[in-house]
Amino acid sequence: MTGNSSFVVVANRLPVDQVQTPEGTTWRRSPGGLVTALQPVLAQHKGTWIGWTGGTTKVGRPAPDPFEVDGMDLCPVPLSADEMERYYEGFSNSSLWPLYHDAVEPPVYKRRWWEEYRKVNQRFADATAKVAAQGAMVWIQDYQLQLVPAMLREQRPDLRIGFFLHIPFPPVELFMQLPRRAEVLKGLLGADLVGFQRPLGAHNFLQLTRHVLGLRPRGDSVELPDGRTVCAGAFPISIDFAEMERLATSDDVRRRATEIREELGKPATVILGVDRLDYTKGIERRLKIFRELLAEKRLTVPGAVMVQVATPSRERIEQYQSLRVKVEREVGRINGEYGRVGEPAVHYLHQSYNRAELAALYLAADVMMVTPLRDGMNLVAKEYVAARADNGGALVLSEFAGAAAELRQAFLCNPHDLDGVKELLLRAVKIEPGDAARRMRAMRRYLRTHDVQAWAESFLTALDRTGRPA
Repeated sequence: MTGNSSFVVVANRLPVDQVQTPEGTTWRRSPGGLVTALQPVLAQHKGTWIGWTGGTTKVGRPAPDPFEVDGMDLCPVPLSADEMERYYEGFSNSSLWPLYHDAVEPPVYKRRWWEEYRKVNQRFADATAKVAAQGAMVWIQDYQLQLVPAMLREQRPDLRIGFFLHIPFPPVELFMQLPRRAEVLKGLLGADLVGFQRPLGAHNFLQLTRHVLGLRPRGDSVELPDGRTVCAGAFPISIDFAEMERLATSDDVRRRATEIREELGKPATVILGVDRLDYTKGIERRLKIFRELLAEKRLTVPGAVMVQVATPSRERIEQYQSLRVKVEREVGRINGEYGRVGEPAVHYLHQSYNRAELAALYLAADVMMVTPLRDGMNLVAKEYVAARADNGGALVLSEFAGAAAELRQAFLCNPHDLDGVKELLLRAVKIEPGDAARRMRAMRRYLRTHDVQAWAESFLTALDRTGRPA
């Protein structure tokens, strides 16, 4: 049996948020870039998005019925509390996430996590097989669903299957540590096209097919024993540039940016960080850099202040709980030593913000620090550039973020070299307006034509060329 959707997106989460209204519970489209890029394609092709709603169900209880939002047919996949703990918090985010981010934190492996990961991936594959039309195009997203391509191909060899990894893909030496490494690679090889953020990710993947599975990759592809060819390539994701620019140039957001600077005490320099509270983001090091510059009196309060937005993330996982304690301890130390009554040195905000408030923060910031230890892309860096239609501001960007390959006019730094980052931060603080404008104009010119729509189109065009339905 086949469904009637000629285009299917498969992701861990559905692109909607549940909201309460006086009339009851309803669904609202999420503001993320992925849904912005794919919603028109889904609407045009009577497509379906398959994913988890975000809530847990009792074992054996079905997910909510399929529903429609903004022209997208949405097919929920249920997850129980145990599955959430083992598939999502366990194997996905305590085993794969740290390993794929260069083992910044040691990965944890538990056999029962793997079994739950395999079981949930099978559920996603089964749901996709039911809704996809004959010869449909299926695009599977990210590290939580790496087994789905092969599971789906076993049921539906007629489909064209693409997979995109949003996070880094590790080198051979690191990936070899992963238990069930062969199963993960075989899962990915179920796709016709495997996409990565950077060329090195595609290279690592193809080399691993040789080391682990004994295959012989050539160029950007590898031929399987059954004669099928799998291609791998780089497709750097981006943002909805026009939407962020439109938001940041609105009167309300510009007015709010002015208010933010006034609330901060009208400092000469506002340094901004916006991150999920994750150990890959380098937040602790960033705070230490600011503290050392204050201690050396190369920056002073209230002339310079830091605003650090740390969005809550995976708060039930022990590593994240520990990180929050460390970050908040460092913030307290800085404010205790260098703050004044009513004039903290660091404004620490452990909460989520809507896009309008983020755009105002971007406009209010003289320097944006995006200094992850490892990041697949980092869209915050691109959002900051898109928001600066005034060609103001300066971006300090980690070399280990995928965005560094595209935003070459940023102040590129090695986040492990604290002294080097300190010097670059000071250069960004003291940059001449003309130099700042030249750098920002070049980055904005690039992003305007390399937005999220261009990313989706490039991948789907490559998949259309690559897929060879049976």
